[in-house]
Amino acid sequence: MSLEELINTHYDKLNDNDMHVLKYILNNKNTCRNMGINELAEASLASRSSIHRLTKKLGFSGYSEFKVFLKWEENNEQDTGDHMQVLKNDIQVTLKNIAALNFDPICEKLYTAGRIFIYGTGTAQLTCAREAQRLFALQQTFVTIIYDEVEFEAMLKAMAPDDVVIIISLSGDTPSLIPQVQQLTARGITFLSITNLKNNTLAQMSPFSIYAATSLSYSKSGEEIVSFIPFTIAVEALFRRFILYREAKEK
Repeated sequence: MSLEELINTHYDKLNDNDMHVLKYILNNKNTCRNMGINELAEASLASRSSIHRLTKKLGFSGYSEFKVFLKWEENNEQDTGDHMQVLKNDIQVTLKNIAALNFDPICEKLYTAGRIFIYGTGTAQLTCAREAQRLFALQQTFVTIIYDEVEFEAMLKAMAPDDVVIIISLSGDTPSLIPQVQQLTARGITFLSITNLKNNTLAQMSPFSIYAATSLSYSKSGEEIVSFIPFTIAVEALFRRFILYREAKEK
């Protein structure tokens, strides 16, 4: 989703000041992608707090995540004929986004969890879930994989408020997932989403979100090419941050 599409999606929430800032960004994208929040505030004649509120209205956790989105959008605007360059760009943006994310609240929930469940919404997502299960098992932290929607519904009934659910979804907009997420929210069960770096329903509903930048490209014969390496990186980063958090706690 482009910035223009984001603006259209959230248009009803935006005021005149928001539109003024967005007009400046749209007219100066190349410059704004490298600006800090204070620089953008000065250049657009707005306050730091108003820009922060604007990024929230657009569905981001804050300015850092919005800035990563602008960089990702720039990569998507480039020629996707070089498939290796697309992959390289996605990995770089994913790593930048992970570096800007505060993992401590997520790791605290995992550290104190009664049980940890992980659900992948497709075949590739389940592969990432299995890798997460393998990694955490190395640290004697055991993760239960949920394999399909029927199993998810059955396990929901037995989940407790101190459990944590990790949900891996490429789009974050799988319709069948929304009722399950609503049930988790209603029952006070913490969940973490790992989705593509774009505005999506699952990330908006999640108390905690990790984004992996995955761009769609096409082969010359028209087949879609989508890499899940950024998702694997996100899972690996979560695991390594968890180790650091637990070691600090148990000193």
